[in-house]
Amino acid sequence: MTRYVIIGAGAVGVTLAAELQRGGREVVLVGRGRQLELLRTGGVRYLRPDAAWTVDVPIAAGPDELSLTSADVLVLATKTQDADAVLGQWAGQPVDGGRARAGEVLPVFTMQNGLDAERSALRRFATVIGSVVWVPSTYVSDGVVATPSTPAAGVFWLGGYPDSVGQPASAATQIIAADLVAADFEVQVVEDLSRWKAGKLLGSATFVLDALYPAGPERDRAARLVQAEAREILTAAGFDPADTATESTVQLDRFGHAPIAGHERPGSSTFQSLARGRGVETDYLNGEIALLARQLRRRAPINEALLSRVHQAVQEGTQPGSLPLADLADVLAGASVLVEPATLRAELAGGNPPALLDVRWALGDPDGEKHFLDGHVPGAVFVDLETELAAPATAEQGRHPLPELSELQAAARTWGLRQGQSVVVYDDNGGQSAARAWWLLRWAGVSHVRILNGGLRSWLAGGGPVATDATRPDAGDVSLSAGHLPVLDIEATAALPAHGVLLDARAGERYRGEVEPVDSRAGHVPGAISVPTAGNLDADGRFRSGAELRERFAAAGVGASDVGVYCGSGVTAAHEIAALQVAGVDAALYPGSWSAWSADPSRPIATGPEAGSQPS
Repeated sequence: MTRYVIIGAGAVGVTLAAELQRGGREVVLVGRGRQLELLRTGGVRYLRPDAAWTVDVPIAAGPDELSLTSADVLVLATKTQDADAVLGQWAGQPVDGGRARAGEVLPVFTMQNGLDAERSALRRFATVIGSVVWVPSTYVSDGVVATPSTPAAGVFWLGGYPDSVGQPASAATQIIAADLVAADFEVQVVEDLSRWKAGKLLGSATFVLDALYPAGPERDRAARLVQAEAREILTAAGFDPADTATESTVQLDRFGHAPIAGHERPGSSTFQSLARGRGVETDYLNGEIALLARQLRRRAPINEALLSRVHQAVQEGTQPGSLPLADLADVLAGASVLVEPATLRAELAGGNPPALLDVRWALGDPDGEKHFLDGHVPGAVFVDLETELAAPATAEQGRHPLPELSELQAAARTWGLRQGQSVVVYDDNGGQSAARAWWLLRWAGVSHVRILNGGLRSWLAGGGPVATDATRPDAGDVSLSAGHLPVLDIEATAALPAHGVLLDARAGERYRGEVEPVDSRAGHVPGAISVPTAGNLDADGRFRSGAELRERFAAAGVGASDVGVYCGSGVTAAHEIAALQVAGVDAALYPGSWSAWSADPSRPIATGPEAGSQPS
């Protein structure tokens, strides 16, 4: 009979040992510390919704207390961050009295999150069987492990590593799968394990959010951003993440959760590690995404930022789930909206510098390129807003319609943009024109675009060098696709105030209808609220802090409902959307804005200082 040497007596290890033993399989559990002491004295309780018992299996403190035989399977049930060291400890152990080493003849069964454990195992073991595991057990305290799973004890997707597409499962894989089924786990043997591991990583990458922040819509939004970035990087790295909801053959309806009174699961494995003051596995989750991105000469800024934040939390002894959501908004803003001059200088000096776009433009000032030639950030390319970031004006679509995607892609390639490259945009007016490029590129699928906070002024104030050349880079190969940020058409804009918040980003006097320097009629969309873009900036032309912007937009009624933004022609409204993202709020753009609305004689207008002013 196969004997399972389960290395790691934490939540998952105890669960597996208890269930395999109950299924009639031979088990040895390898533990350490206080848990080991309690296991030796029969003091570890295992709790299920329908039963509870004392774990009574053979115990060992390490390989020196065991005589391995060729009938053994080594089960790696440690935390991901401990896997490599443990594998090194066991691979050289003698088997069958020294006739072979464990790494040569014994299969190792890995159960870790992320993609690294199998790679580490394959360095030392000839036979590696990896898995994706759904076992929501909790290490309640030394001596108590609880799992709410019912009726199945958990779910395993397992297969040989490297992938064995088109080949039958190995004998070792089939034996492990059969024994897990006998232990009342749901099991599916897969031939493309890497896809399933990548699919699980999309979920595991959000564990850091559960560990740091309370639940709520803001955390849900962050999870979507984390997963979207992770999926993009995994796909670019050659993975095609599996979807357990559509590709599974196991009976997922047998994997339910039932409460265990007094032992509710507090959170993810990362949450539990942080609560116990242990190292966290984030280096192998979000850090894996960052690693893959760097190998591709890309960036994964959101995953990188959260990785840095959890390390700070570990150093400071932060209690899990205790950081305010304002902290999360600031982390996301720093990763996906703004870049500081010092950070940009460091990135430009690195091995994978961002593309730099100079987008100097102002209403009534046609000399943006001249200003560029007078002095710009070295390596920057001038982008003409009127001709490259907008289509020709029409009455129906306004003064700056969105450009045709093919034309935007062609222009972006002349700027030298490469597929997967990060982009930084700037201007000399606090980002109010550069934000058009920020929004448009993100709308077209360039995921990592940031605005230089404070623009050229802050670059110069920080001692940044200036160039006066006009060198164009080699043509890029970026591929664009539309629709990655939300937009509103004129009908949706008209309807929004009834169920959401519509912000007018123009100067107050234009909103009130006191002046109208360029469009056909003065006033505002009925129901819109005046929040001028200029108020997003401080006296130095830098974005106000996330806390200040949250307060500003909250005063305008921005909350959980839908938010839309317009301005004169869809340019400075993009700056308002950037400021909203700094505040942790997503918003849709009405590209035609007031220039399109006011040109339609059938559309009502309102004047005066209030959103509810009488339409005329």
